[in-house]
Amino acid sequence: MNQGALVLFSGGQDSTACLAWALERHARVETVGFDYGQRHGVEMQARQAVRARLVHEFPDWAARLGEDHVLDLRGFGAVADSALTADRAIEITDRGLPSTFVPGRNLVFFIYAAALADRRGLTALVGGMCETDFSGYPDCRRETLDALQQALRLGMERDLILETPLMALTKAQTWGLAKGLGGERLVAITIEETHTCYRGDRGTLHPWGYGCGACPACELRQRGFEGWLGDGRPELAA
Repeated sequence: MNQGALVLFSGGQDSTACLAWALERHARVETVGFDYGQRHGVEMQARQAVRARLVHEFPDWAARLGEDHVLDLRGFGAVADSALTADRAIEITDRGLPSTFVPGRNLVFFIYAAALADRRGLTALVGGMCETDFSGYPDCRRETLDALQQALRLGMERDLILETPLMALTKAQTWGLAKGLGGERLVAITIEETHTCYRGDRGTLHPWGYGCGACPACELRQRGFEGWLGDGRPELAA
């Protein structure tokens, strides 16, 4: 029996869509964030702003939204040095991976989340990984997460489920999913409160949200938003 969900929640666009998705499906939903020594603390602030807006604007969801947890993984971040944790250029490395790739980050996140879920009595772990707008991160692939799910089930003797509702969606479709789940209110929260920019820029509010407008995360978010607008702002079924 599914006893609830734990959402890996960064305060970004994708994890916010996943949180709304989980709140539509699970009677009990908790969130977990990770402090792994990010270059900026903006996303940690965005997490609380998004949760507060959801509680205020969606009473039905508020009744299902439980505790928020923040886990200290700064030791891991120091080992897994990247452009997200150190002052380095955002570029493609000689391995063919973005310098923003934190080796094994999603694997570590899910392992810690699984331990927390075990203690909280939750059986579903929800993450915003996506293959369609593949960013070059090998730990975002469903094949990787299927293997991890099996390892967690064996290692913990729990029927844990790793749910990835965005796995087959484009970024434009993720905007459509938000519209389908929460209408214009959730779209507004995504634009005004969530944070995606690798540089932590909150100085300029673009039509698609805050950000520098030049890093890969901003470019992907902008293209998705404009593609969604170009398709007539369609909704995806919740």
